[in-house]
Amino acid sequence: MKRTLSLCIGLLAFAVLPALAQTPTGKIHGHVTNPSGAPQTEGSVSLSTDSGRTSKYTYPLDANGDYKGDANPGTYTVVFRQPDTPPDKMVDSFDNIKIVAGQDVDQDIDMSRKAFIDKLPKDQQDKLAEMKKHNSEALKANEIIKKVNADIQTVAQDIKDADAAAATAKSTLGAAAAKADIDAKVAEIKTAKYTEVESLMTKDTALKPDASILWAELGQAQTGLKEYDPALVSFKKSIDLENALQAAGKKTNPAIQGLAEAGIGEIYARTSKVQEAMDAYDAAVKVNPSQGAFYLTNETKIFYSTSQTDAQVAAADKAIALDPNQAVLYYLKGNGLVQKTTMDPKTNKLVAPPGCLEAYQKYLQLDPNGAYAADVKGILAGFSQTIDNTYKAPKKKS
Repeated sequence: MKRTLSLCIGLLAFAVLPALAQTPTGKIHGHVTNPSGAPQTEGSVSLSTDSGRTSKYTYPLDANGDYKGDANPGTYTVVFRQPDTPPDKMVDSFDNIKIVAGQDVDQDIDMSRKAFIDKLPKDQQDKLAEMKKHNSEALKANEIIKKVNADIQTVAQDIKDADAAAATAKSTLGAAAAKADIDAKVAEIKTAKYTEVESLMTKDTALKPDASILWAELGQAQTGLKEYDPALVSFKKSIDLENALQAAGKKTNPAIQGLAEAGIGEIYARTSKVQEAMDAYDAAVKVNPSQGAFYLTNETKIFYSTSQTDAQVAAADKAIALDPNQAVLYYLKGNGLVQKTTMDPKTNKLVAPPGCLEAYQKYLQLDPNGAYAADVKGILAGFSQTIDNTYKAPKKKS
């Protein structure tokens, strides 16, 4: 028993000795910048006690150009070497850097400083100056793009809010609000949203005049504010930029082209230039056929809102050909046709023009409880029509 106890005590004493012999260390960290001003991501930083001829501690750079590590207290030369720098050479160095036990020393190595650049050969200085110029221009361009992209996000939300102005106004004022009050609120919301869009896009088209999307969205805002002449200029500028890309063999954006052409169509429709409006909407469908039904539905609605009934019916027929399952198109077609109702002089009964009652029937078949259902049923009753529930809409054209 005594022999065993003595052995354990000896082992415990041996285990304690290394802990007592440890030397407190310090830390060092920093960032390395190359002569162009960018982070230096390759190479290493070393601590030397003989002016850089040999290294006592070496720390690799990470992907951000940073380094860190431990070292015994002392005064060192901090040395930076690239991967291909010989062990007895250095790229840059700082003398008299003190490592203190328990402290973390911050020591950056900035090779873009004037003192370092001035020591480089003249040809390298010239290359660096040219590189910095290009980098500065690129950074400036990137900042502009970043700002413009943020504005585009704001504009997208503003336009969405403007489109939802009627619903917002009704929700804000309540179901009992008078129509005049709701209309005034809608106008207020739209004016505020489109004014912000116009302000942002006017600024951004000056910053980046070669971006077609900015001109198209400026045109949207100007149209919303009824500034039709400036809006035409903006939309045409957007189209010209897209055409220039196509002529140069570069990729164009059909969505932007379609937006601009449809925007021109809306302006012409609202200024009673019917044929020009139809041509512009047809151009929008041609350039971006995937959104053709959307463009033509908007065309129909705008002609409806401006009481241009013949154009309204023609646009509705074109939209129905692309998407025969939109109930509102049949209502708008019937609404346009019903304006030409006549009276049979022999029977004194109302006579609907061809296709009118059929359009109303199709509307009810597709949306029997829709927003216009009560009106349509009243119109059909006035013509002594029985509501037909057998209509099946044809398939949508591709």
